[in-house]
Amino acid sequence: MKKKLLSLLLVATMVTSLAGCSGAKSSDSASVEEKVTIRVFSNQTDRKTGQGLIEQTLFDNYVKENPNINIEVEALDDEAYKTKFKAYATGNAMPDLLNAWGQPSFLNEVIDAGLLAELDKSSYDDYGFIEGSLDGFSRDGKLYGLPRNTDVMAFYYNKKIFEENGWKVPTTYAELLALAETINEAGIVPCSMDGSDKWPLSIWMHDLIAKINGESKAMLEASVTNADFSDPSYVQAAQLLKDAVDVGLFQNGFETTDYGTARNLFANGQAAMYYMGSWEMSMATNEDVLEDVRNNLGVFAMPVVEGGQGAATDIAAWNGGGYAVSANSEVKEETIALLNYMFQPENWSKLAWENGVCMSAQDYSAYLTGDETEPQKAFTDIVVGSTSITGVTFNDLGTSEFKTISEDGSQQLVIGALTPEKFWETMAEACK
Repeated sequence: MKKKLLSLLLVATMVTSLAGCSGAKSSDSASVEEKVTIRVFSNQTDRKTGQGLIEQTLFDNYVKENPNINIEVEALDDEAYKTKFKAYATGNAMPDLLNAWGQPSFLNEVIDAGLLAELDKSSYDDYGFIEGSLDGFSRDGKLYGLPRNTDVMAFYYNKKIFEENGWKVPTTYAELLALAETINEAGIVPCSMDGSDKWPLSIWMHDLIAKINGESKAMLEASVTNADFSDPSYVQAAQLLKDAVDVGLFQNGFETTDYGTARNLFANGQAAMYYMGSWEMSMATNEDVLEDVRNNLGVFAMPVVEGGQGAATDIAAWNGGGYAVSANSEVKEETIALLNYMFQPENWSKLAWENGVCMSAQDYSAYLTGDETEPQKAFTDIVVGSTSITGVTFNDLGTSEFKTISEDGSQQLVIGALTPEKFWETMAEACK
């Protein structure tokens, strides 16, 4: 698995010409063609920064090059998106280009319902997708979508606050918990947590399982498949999450704090740390983030667990969000052409990296300059130095029902409504 992600930086040859692959029509021919509207359903609500900026830039560029194309975007945040997605699916009125997650909990049922168009896998042989990155969007040898990113979970921290107070980046979980008490005494929130959306709590446990066991991908997949979470490391991980709550690592009311509020708590300098994915590395270039925070962003991986077999280099990482095409689209050919254009390496990968937005699921080594932001450098080092990759997080390995039960259970665990033992008993039942 490490070799799969190492190809992000070690592959030196980049395809520089993909003529004919995008299926995009030239301006000359477009001038006499009928106007086509492609409806896009996106989870990128901010169109001026981050991935939303890259997405919108590519749409704007495509329309300039293909004036017969009109692109209409409907954007909702993740949870609202998933709710509306179900409504579209039920009503058989799916937009043409869709955000999709390459995880069993989302994709399998959508594919089984016949909602997604099959893509020609051979069309992407020269697109530089890293080894294994298409697996999450594949089923029975068929491809149903393309991934945007390589996602890595870690801690963002405010280096200036740490330096001014003489705090050191924790290297063990015990040090992290002890640091929480010290930061609280200084009147600062130790770590901002999005507990309302629940999945960050699940990923925290997932991250800890890797630190306890080392390489854990096969173990987690087998546990979900066999409905067996009897390994003691599972209870240990749940208890360690509860320990973090009990020492006050997270802000008061974190269990009802949503994504944007948790992010802003850190971005406004009110929290010393923020546990979130590499897709938030664009905070380093986002002028809406407090300058003192923006210019002092550091990143570190989940610390090791004393007595555990895992190292700090056994990381929680996966290929997550991406795009798919509606099987019932009336402009399917044109939509696939747009999708292919977006993922030509000189488009998504180049723009995302140059704007410090995320790590593409494609080889972006050709775009490294040495002038990257601190988060870009840190996440790159984490990936390159990894000894194992967890793959899809445990809450996304089962059905959509299992995902709901596991994430609800994570929230119940942290507020004390479930014991660590009962939490995993509930997970096993949910798998049956």
